[in-house]
Amino acid sequence: MNDSTARDALIAARPAPDSRHGLVGWLRSRLFNGPVNSIVSLLTLALLVWVLTPMVQWALINADWLGDSREACSGEGACWVFISARFETIVYGFYPVAERYRVDITLALMAVTVAWLAIPRMPARKWVVVFALVGFPIIAWLLLVGGVFDLPHVPTRRWGGLMLTLTVATVGIVGSLPLGVMLALGRRSQMPLVRSLCIVFIEFWRGVPLITVLFMASVMLPLFVPSEVEFNKLLRALIGIMFFWSAYMAEVVRGGLQAIPKGQEEAAKALGLSYWRRMGLIILPQALKLVIPGIVNTFIALFKDTSLVLIIGLFDLLAIIRAGLTDSDWLGFATEGYVFAALMFWVFCFSMSRYSQYMERRLHRGH
Repeated sequence: MNDSTARDALIAARPAPDSRHGLVGWLRSRLFNGPVNSIVSLLTLALLVWVLTPMVQWALINADWLGDSREACSGEGACWVFISARFETIVYGFYPVAERYRVDITLALMAVTVAWLAIPRMPARKWVVVFALVGFPIIAWLLLVGGVFDLPHVPTRRWGGLMLTLTVATVGIVGSLPLGVMLALGRRSQMPLVRSLCIVFIEFWRGVPLITVLFMASVMLPLFVPSEVEFNKLLRALIGIMFFWSAYMAEVVRGGLQAIPKGQEEAAKALGLSYWRRMGLIILPQALKLVIPGIVNTFIALFKDTSLVLIIGLFDLLAIIRAGLTDSDWLGFATEGYVFAALMFWVFCFSMSRYSQYMERRLHRGH
């Protein structure tokens, strides 16, 4: 039968169009796929509306946004004037006003570096990694501290706010990961002395609270340093935080190493690869991929614990906001301050969480 002749046979019945696609299909399959599920979904949506409606009215609809004093607040909603009036202090802390452009340059350089490394298929990524690990810390330290190239010296005791929070978190993250990897490898080493030293280090730092570590770094560490060597408080806190979280990172990485079958390393030995080439080319890439959630979870906990530096006299983001609440001109706006601090911490932590999920999907190759 050619195409010009009519069909004699009926066309077979086709299934109905799949209604599970799109928004309606998602609602039917996830929220309203049965009587019980539909009732629970409706009750949950009603509860959310009941809870979120007054919050939205307070935080957005009835809020006051612009002004320079508490007289600009009507009292019907949130007074975000407190945040806008003290925004520069929240970001820069006590950094000199005339030198804050140095902080802007440093933050912009860090943002460009992180974006370059986060976006896939960007050119010269290896060189950017080298710059991020070697060049950027040197440039950032010279810019922020000054004392060279006709830049006025700014002591670290004048650092604060979001700038200090990002400094502590960045140094802690960048320092704790490689140190934790080395400790994890050392704990699995066949050399008894290396293994014992790594076990003692990990168990000691995991067995004490971070508050104790910060006090020890602030009070005891200078006793072991010659008096002529200047060892400022921020540097001592950074070392304590890096050592503390490297112990937790070591256990996360060790869990990934134990998940790799022994046949992987045996096959690498059969190829004649040395220990470091086996670890760097075969074992560690697979182990680190498996423990991405644990690594990022440690990073998030580290970022949130940066607020503990307040106990040794460093004013991070949360401490600067709390200090602003003691100002007699802004009494009674603690809720707005804490909500803003919580929002800032959530933005950074949520961003790390989402990027870790993206990396998991991108690196997943099946097993």
